[in-house]
Amino acid sequence: MYSLTVCDHTMVAYSLLGDIFGPAQRLHGATLAIEAEFRAPKLDRHQLVVDIGLAKAALRRALDGLDYTNLDDNPVFAGVNTTTEYMASHIHGLLAADCRTGRLAEGGLGVTGLKVIVREAPTAWAAYEGPVG
Repeated sequence: MYSLTVCDHTMVAYSLLGDIFGPAQRLHGATLAIEAEFRAPKLDRHQLVVDIGLAKAALRRALDGLDYTNLDDNPVFAGVNTTTEYMASHIHGLLAADCRTGRLAEGGLGVTGLKVIVREAPTAWAAYEGPVG
């Protein structure tokens, strides 16, 4: 299995619902570092998993709607706890759709798996890994 990983970050504010979250129930901010690993069983005709520039642009597009926003105000996340795990899944869905629809060109169509890691701190992170199709 081949893979290509790109990274970026986003700055968000949010609060979490439920006593289990303690002080995180209050509005707070975070700089989330995101890694997206695109996986394919074979390389495309250019010997790429996916074009790195297209992969970086896709990750940036996924994060643009989050950057410098309060996730609590975003209708997409209404009634959802935007935990690190949940955000990894959300970003995975956006990038997987880009692969399936050809937005990442020929290489993206060959991507079969995708892993998204969201680093909330240098000592804590979560991931979501799954198929693209």
